[in-house]
Amino acid sequence: MKYRLKIAEEIIDVEVALSEGERSARFSIGEKEYHVRYQDICLNNLHLIVNGKSTAAFVAPGDRGKYIFVNGRSFLVQDVDLLTAHRARRHSLEETPHEVTPPMPAIVVRIMVEEGDVVKRGQGLVVVTAMKMETTLVAPSNGMVAKINTSIGEKVAPGDILVEIEEEVTKDD
Repeated sequence: MKYRLKIAEEIIDVEVALSEGERSARFSIGEKEYHVRYQDICLNNLHLIVNGKSTAAFVAPGDRGKYIFVNGRSFLVQDVDLLTAHRARRHSLEETPHEVTPPMPAIVVRIMVEEGDVVKRGQGLVVVTAMKMETTLVAPSNGMVAKINTSIGEKVAPGDILVEIEEEVTKDD
């Protein structure tokens, strides 16, 4: 399989050959070739052996691509073909995520709203930290904070609903 990936503003052509029945693959990037064996440790956490060297990797899905953390460094990896298709398509309200959840396992470091607060789409709600990187989770829509399901210092994971928002209802009268 061939992929065109965007990593740190650079577009890279990658060819991947998966081994049948084994948890291994061969990656070709330009003239370089990498032999990779992999094992799932837990959700989004992999143990890799790349050309004989062992390392751990964490992969977190995000709204712009996949975030990959290896050796203390993070990378946003995007599939160029999917980016092009995504830009060509208009977003509808149904495509907007309606949950405030972290993109990766993290620790809550700041809560920026209280229950009952009126918020606007894109307004910061909760700040989480993972691997020395802070991320501000924002309101997916205009509305009111109905419930806060977390506290400062709490460990959270993708799928945990940190803040519940009652969407603003508009009348067309």
